[in-house]
Amino acid sequence: MTTPDLSTRINAAKTRLDEHVREIVAWHFDPATGCPFWLDYASKLGWDPRKEIHCYDDLGKLGGFQDEWLRGGPVRRWVPKGLAHKPVYVFETGGSTGVPKSRVNIDDFRIDYEMFSETLNDASFPKGADWLMLGPSGPRRLRLAVEHLAHTRGGISFCVDMDPRWVVKLLKKGRVNEMHEYKDHVVEQGLTLLRAHPNIQCMFTTPKLLEAICEKVSLVKAGIKGIFCGGTQMTPQFHRFAREELLEGKAEFVPTYGNTLMGLACHKPFDPADNYDIIYHPPCPRAMVEVVNFDDEETVVGYGEWGR
Repeated sequence: MTTPDLSTRINAAKTRLDEHVREIVAWHFDPATGCPFWLDYASKLGWDPRKEIHCYDDLGKLGGFQDEWLRGGPVRRWVPKGLAHKPVYVFETGGSTGVPKSRVNIDDFRIDYEMFSETLNDASFPKGADWLMLGPSGPRRLRLAVEHLAHTRGGISFCVDMDPRWVVKLLKKGRVNEMHEYKDHVVEQGLTLLRAHPNIQCMFTTPKLLEAICEKVSLVKAGIKGIFCGGTQMTPQFHRFAREELLEGKAEFVPTYGNTLMGLACHKPFDPADNYDIIYHPPCPRAMVEVVNFDDEETVVGYGEWGR
C-alpha cells in the first residue's frame, strides 16, 4: 500500500471515529435514551456533553473512566432507556485484579463476531462447517460469541467449558497436579466431540489448550481446517509453533485478542514478512486502544515506548 493510500484510509478512519463519538454521546446523554449512570454523571458536570463533545479527542473532557464503577453495584444503572425493551446479557472479566468487572451487553458480541466472520477465509473456515469452542464460557461472552459466529457461517457450535478462575486458584495454592488433571478433563471432552462429529472443521481455543490437545491427536487428521486462538499467552514464538508444528502447516491459524470490556481485536492477515509478530487491530470505531503514560492516562506514549 502506498503512503497516499494509507493516509487516505487513516483520515477516513478518523472521520468515522469522530462521527461515531458524536452519535454515541448524543444518544447516551439524551434523557430519553441514556442509561441512569451517564445521565446522573452529566447532571453533575455543569455542562452538556452533547453540545461540548464533537470528536474523539473531546472525550477527555469527561475525565477518566474508573474501573471501580464496573465492580459490583446494580448493573441496571448501565442499561440505556432506549434499549430497555431488549434482552440484556451481563458478562464479567476474569477477576484476576480483584472483584470482577461487569458489563451489560445486548447486541455487541454479535456485531463483533459478524465483523470477525468477514475476515475469515472460507477455504479454512468453510461455510456450513461446525465449530468446537474449547475455552472459557461461564460469565464471559465467549461461548455465546463463538456460537453466534458458527451460526453466522451456517454451522453448529459445540462447547467445552474451561474455568480460568479455578485454574488460577489451583496455581496460587500450588496444586499443580490438580490443575493438569483439570486440563486433561477439558481436553478429553473436546476429543470426544471431535470423534463424534466429523463436520467439526473449525475451532476456537486458548494457546495452552491447543498445545495440550495436539499432544493427544493431530487436529489436521481430525478434520480441523482453521483455528482462531486467543489469550494473553500469545507470542510470536507460539504463533510460529502453532502454525508450523501443532497444525503441521496444513491448517489456518488466526490469533485474536478479546476481552469483556473492549470486544474482539482481529489479527493482521498472515504475512511471512511480519516474522510471526502479533499485530492486532481493535474493532474501530466501536473501541479504541491506546498505550498511555503510567502516571498520566491523558498522555499517549510514543511508538516504541512503554506505557499502560
